[in-house]
Amino acid sequence: MALMRRQSLVKFDAPLCETIVDTPKPQGREVLVRIERCGLCHSDLHIQDGYADLGGGKKLDTTRGMTLPFTLGHEIAGVVDEVGPDVAASLVGARKAVFPWIGCGQCRDCLNGDENLCVKQRFLGVSIDGGFATHVLVPDAKYLLDYDPLPVNQAATLMCSGVTAYGALKRLVDRPRQRNLLLIGLGGVGMMGLSFAQAMFKQPITVADLSPAARETALKNGAAFAYDPAEPDVIKRILKETEGGFDEIVDFAGNEKSMAFAVAVAAHGGKIVVSGLMGGQFTLPMVQWVYKRMTIEGFMVGTLAEAHELMALARAGKIKPTPMREEPMGDVQKWIDELRAGKVVGRIVLKN
Repeated sequence: MALMRRQSLVKFDAPLCETIVDTPKPQGREVLVRIERCGLCHSDLHIQDGYADLGGGKKLDTTRGMTLPFTLGHEIAGVVDEVGPDVAASLVGARKAVFPWIGCGQCRDCLNGDENLCVKQRFLGVSIDGGFATHVLVPDAKYLLDYDPLPVNQAATLMCSGVTAYGALKRLVDRPRQRNLLLIGLGGVGMMGLSFAQAMFKQPITVADLSPAARETALKNGAAFAYDPAEPDVIKRILKETEGGFDEIVDFAGNEKSMAFAVAVAAHGGKIVVSGLMGGQFTLPMVQWVYKRMTIEGFMVGTLAEAHELMALARAGKIKPTPMREEPMGDVQKWIDELRAGKVVGRIVLKN
């Protein structure tokens, strides 16, 4: 039997190590995909750490139910190598992107098409082995998406950073108040959001990030304005320059400081969608919330239907490519360290 190489989590809060196992054989509607590319996501760091920051010194244990060694990675694109007996053999050899946010398939949320909300989920690279490997076993062929004529790197990243940014922005479409839009946090997801926002909204797109390099990159890629949230008196300046703040905000960072900034620069009647998972604890005086008539919505990742919507937009040429850097799969731990240190602009895509 052929062997599968994986960059595996063998101990929490420790570097990934290469492990070698027999390549799994697909059963039923399962599909074995030979991985060409897998993007590196900030949530991979939380899984490697074994916890998420809840703020106030509290941590959410993310290790329960996980068996080590475990393979991270959920932004996957590759070639179908083998299919189970219940899948058409003609699928072998097809180049596909893999939707990783897979539910149990039987609960109310799954039956409603919201597998991303399933409490018994089987998320690739989160609950079951993912894409930092030569192959991945996908539970059902329906989670494979055509991506031609897109580059394989772009196709892979659309499956997490893409569908996350698209789904978050979609929660702001068709609101009655749409004077302006602010995107906070310009990591891989935020940069995707900037690209998508230009296709989804007519108003100018403003960005905010602590990194001068990220702000400069955003301005070169279509942002109309860029702010440094740490600049003295920046909130007062924003409220003046925007005539009262932003009607729509997406926080792609999701930490205490980014949310405090978002609330401070939100206009009366504005809406904030929080999509980042940096962690911490957020508090808001009830009077301020009610007085500003503010809406705050949490959002993690989009549905399979939204992934198909996004892929159709991208394949039609309506989405501009975002900054990416291709690196060898074997160097994944190096780039995890760089991402953790805040030294990555755009998305790292790992290549087999």
